[in-house]
Amino acid sequence: MEIQAAVARTRHGALSVETVKLVEPNADEVLVRMVATGICHTDLAVIDEIMPVPLPLVLGHEGAGVIERMGAGVRGLEVGDHVVLTFSSCGHCHHCEDHHPAYCEHYGALNFATRRPDGTTTITDSHDEPVGSVFFSQSSFATYAIATAKNVVRVRKDAPLELLGPLGCGLSTGAGTVLNVLKPKPSATLAVFGTGALGSAAIMASKFLGVKRIIAVDRVESRLTLARELGATDTIDTSKQDLEEALASLGGIDFAIDTSGVPKLIEAAVAALRTCGTCVLLGASKNQDLHLSVFPLISGKSIRGVVNGDCEPQELIPKLVDMHLAGDFPMERLAQFYPLADINEAVADSVSGKVIKPIIRF
Repeated sequence: MEIQAAVARTRHGALSVETVKLVEPNADEVLVRMVATGICHTDLAVIDEIMPVPLPLVLGHEGAGVIERMGAGVRGLEVGDHVVLTFSSCGHCHHCEDHHPAYCEHYGALNFATRRPDGTTTITDSHDEPVGSVFFSQSSFATYAIATAKNVVRVRKDAPLELLGPLGCGLSTGAGTVLNVLKPKPSATLAVFGTGALGSAAIMASKFLGVKRIIAVDRVESRLTLARELGATDTIDTSKQDLEEALASLGGIDFAIDTSGVPKLIEAAVAALRTCGTCVLLGASKNQDLHLSVFPLISGKSIRGVVNGDCEPQELIPKLVDMHLAGDFPMERLAQFYPLADINEAVADSVSGKVIKPIIRF
């Protein structure tokens, strides 16, 4: 079938909206009519060559849509289901069996290989040349996508489907880090460094848990204003305040979540941790090194990375949908919608920080 898709053909270049051909789903796959898909910094990292994934490629990994066709082997889903598309995992390695699919031993091959496991692609261009696809088992910068039954999450039909795609990656990463990994008590102090999509989701999840002090750190005043509206009790504007002094004046922190990947911010976060505090890294910069003193870590401080909120998507995504409908996860505050034809404008607005979560609406 012919569909419209945004194809990445050159590094650092604009995406090309093209008519391409999509194959029929295999036995374990579903065909999803896309309603909307979020733009995530992982997509941008591929375009900017921070992640060396081969081109040409249809990116997009925060899709939401409606199942139109299913392979003969698919169970537990139905045509007409509203679904969110998320990352793929094998389901049988040590980490998958231990309910940590985000650390699947085959994560790279399943999400970044740009081909099915059998080496085939799901998309060809107008010259019948193969185009990289199945990015995160979806490639959802397109009007239709092929996904596997394993990376499809059914959601309730009374939820606004056009908003839900970012739950497949960015928002579940930020929220899951709080809900699944840190699990702060109400008495805790938690700081979020960087208030983009991941940081904002972490703030909303922390408020949901009743955390008494939530500190938002950023250098953009408008984002700090929004962070307060989403639940932050304190803000630090690093364009105007000394970060170390500001953190010290607040009495230190129990938990730090860094979404920036900026070494100086991470080092300041670790330094501000109280005894037995934890710093979680969600962002990464290319070829950046951290400089940390070992001695403070002996006091029980820890630093770790988290992928996809260390979540079981089939559990966390429906939970976040329920929270949203109850008014506890107002993700609409982060979103701005664009048509597919304006995807390059959406990318530019994401890079500049003008928009927290651009969403392509089909």
